Amino acid sequence: MPSLNQKELEKILGFPLANPDLYLSAFTHRSYLNENRGFDLPHNERLEFLGDAVLELAATEHLYRNYPHPEGELTNFRSALVNYKMLSDIAKRLGLEQFLLMSRGEAKDTGRARQVILANCIEALIGAIYLDLGYEPAKQFVEKEILVELPQIIAGGSYLDPKSKLQEIVQEKRGITPTYGVISETGPDHNKLFVVGAFVGSTEVGRGQGPSKQEAEIAAAENSLKNNSF
Repeated sequence: MPSLNQKELEKILGFPLANPDLYLSAFTHRSYLNENRGFDLPHNERLEFLGDAVLELAATEHLYRNYPHPEGELTNFRSALVNYKMLSDIAKRLGLEQFLLMSRGEAKDTGRARQVILANCIEALIGAIYLDLGYEPAKQFVEKEILVELPQIIAGGSYLDPKSKLQEIVQEKRGITPTYGVISETGPDHNKLFVVGAFVGSTEVGRGQGPSKQEAEIAAAENSLKNNSF
């Protein structure tokens, strides 16, 4: 069974680990077990489930205590902090990718699937810290490595997703709300590709694609903002 590079992880986290197996499990993707039947630790999905809740609580508490904004804005701030793209970027910054255990096929993927794996991994890591050392160390990790991104998110306005930004601008300029429509849907159920158009009235102002309607709509809104054709 592979061992965890405990000293390297402790250097990244800034504190000693009491139960290294918890962290090894946190870095184990489900696909790794399919190719390594003798591996006797569980994959990281249960730890991810726990870590997601700990992360949300720590982020929510921090926002409540430090930002006197209305609930809707606080929700947007939190969403921008804990989305998979942000978490995967943080995981890369910390160098967590080196600890991942995946199947050979998953290891070759460097696109969106890898981002999701990294995001899930950092949530599982938070879950492992919580089980190993308690809430306060987990909260300190969240504050140090994730909440540190918050001022930049707020200053840059990135807490507003592209659809919200587009709606804000179009309503201000035109007094109407943009709509979205599926242009095409291709591929098998497990690997769909949606192409979606963003419309202002009957005019298409941008087009985007993605593995779900929601992501294709976001891409369409992003392209609409780039085109500035509304």
